[in-house]
Parts: sequence; structure tokens; C-alpha cells
Amino acid sequence: MKSKISFRAVIPNIITIFALILGLTSIKFTMTSDFKLAIISIVLAAILDAADGRIARLIKGTSKFGAELDSLVDFVNFGVAPALIIYFWELRYLGNIGWILTLVFIICACLRLARFNIDIANSSKESWKDNFFTGVPTPAGAGILLLPLIYSLSDFFIYFQKNNFSIYFIIIASFLMISKVPTYAFKKIKVNKPFVLLILLSFVLLFSFLITYTFNTLFVLGLIYICSIPISFMNFKIIKKKYKTTDNLATSVILDDLL
Repeated sequence: MKSKISFRAVIPNIITIFALILGLTSIKFTMTSDFKLAIISIVLAAILDAADGRIARLIKGTSKFGAELDSLVDFVNFGVAPALIIYFWELRYLGNIGWILTLVFIICACLRLARFNIDIANSSKESWKDNFFTGVPTPAGAGILLLPLIYSLSDFFIYFQKNNFSIYFIIIASFLMISKVPTYAFKKIKVNKPFVLLILLSFVLLFSFLITYTFNTLFVLGLIYICSIPISFMNFKIIKKKYKTTDNLATSVILDDLL
């Protein structure tokens, strides 16, 4: 008798497939030099990527298949697609150097996802570390990579124009993805009830700005995330030192009791 799969286990995978469609569509827009729609497709894919895992946990529809599918889709959406967008937008004019930089980013995205999968499979770290990623996740790496293009599409470009920014950003994004720099994961953040309405209002304002001033808002969000990286690094060190001190005290107490 064949085993049946619950429909709730399929829902997150359907969302992931929709995200893949958006990622592939962004490549199609890139081929026609419609970079605005290519960026928007990647942003929508990132929103679905953030939603599918949370929905899976909410409806108890997580599965190993879904986890593997999500990783493969992330590679296409945030590894291959953004790299091709930047290549066809600016890097192709650098000849072989531009293509090599594109390949470097794609390979780093692949390595980042492979390491992430291994970390999940061998997860035995302290619970407080769940709020941190090791290195920049691929969606954030794609966002950093696309910042020069987003900037050129924003109103800020009117005041300060600069070409070939993408060379520096693709190198920075590639390094951050495979690095061990701790970055915020925002997995276990708990909000006090008095702040719930304020946070909901903030999200409403954020989406309003995204709809009205799409590329201006995306650029500012990108800068905020980049600024959060050194903050997360320092915060990680402080928390690690705190827990290390607590563990040492606990060990000393146990030894004293034994003696």
C-alpha cells in the first residue's frame, strides 16, 4: 500500500517552486535588458523564500525533501540569477575579468549553501547561536551584489553617478558569503506585546515605501544590512564571552561539589 503525503507538507514546496519561477523569470528579463523587472522578480523570490520555511514550521509541513528543494532553488535565485543580472548589466564590458568575477560569485554561493546544509545536519551548537548565521546568507549576498544596479535605478543616482561599483560589490559579497563572520539570523527574536502594533505599523510603512519608492527603499535597506554586519559581529563576541564565562563558573561549581 502506497503511503500518502499530507497536503500541508506540499504547500511550502509549492511556494518554493513559485520562488524558482520568479528567479528564472528574472533571468529572462535580464536577457531583454529589463533590469527593473529582473530586480523586482528577485525581491519577490526573496519574500517567498523567507515565507516558505516559516509557513512549513507553522503548519508542521517541514520535510527533508523541502529542505533540499529550498537549497537548490536558493542557488538559482540568489546565486546564478543575480550574478547574471550584474554580468549583463555591467561586468560583460570588462571581458574575461567580468565573467571570472561572475563565476566566483556563483561558486561562493554554492559553497555557502553546501556549508549551510552541513551545519543543519550536524547541528549541535548552543541555542543562542541560532540567532546568527555563519557568514552572509545567499539572499543577503545577492542583495549586496545588486546594490550598484539598485542604486543606478534609484533617485540617488541623480546626485552621484559612479560606474564599475559592481566590481567591488561582487568581490565583497562573495567573500562575505564564504566567510565565518557572524550575521543576524532573526530566528528567535521575541517581541513584547506593547510593541507588536508598532512593528506591524512599521511593516505597513515599509511595504508602502517599497511600492511607492521601490529602488530608493531597497537601496536604503541594503545599506542598513551592510551596517548591521559589524554590529552583529561585536554582538556575537559579547554574547559568546558571556556564555563562556557562565560555562566556566558552572564547571567550577561542579568541581567544587565533587571535591
